[in-house]
Amino acid sequence: MSPRERKVLRELAAKYIWWKSPDEALQQPERVAAQVMDIGDYEDVQRLAKVVGEEYLRHVVAGAGPGQLNERSWNYWHHRLGLVKRGRVPPMPRRKFG
Repeated sequence: MSPRERKVLRELAAKYIWWKSPDEALQQPERVAAQVMDIGDYEDVQRLAKVVGEEYLRHVVAGAGPGQLNERSWNYWHHRLGLVKRGRVPPMPRRKFG
């Protein structure tokens, strides 16, 4: 991660991962990105995308765990990042019990 990416993710972590310190949150940078992708305002989402790039965002979507992205965000990011084949968004990750 470049110093610029780290700086921006740290700032976003302070805003969107409020239950942890920014340094703790940065131990899982994909989680910070997913949180911004899920609940971030327009400016923060655009800032994230500009700094980390679409390939990184694809990586975040591919590795998103259950509950990290809501249904609306899941669908949006699959379309925005060109991850959809013929309009068919894959099912969201689900928790498995037992």
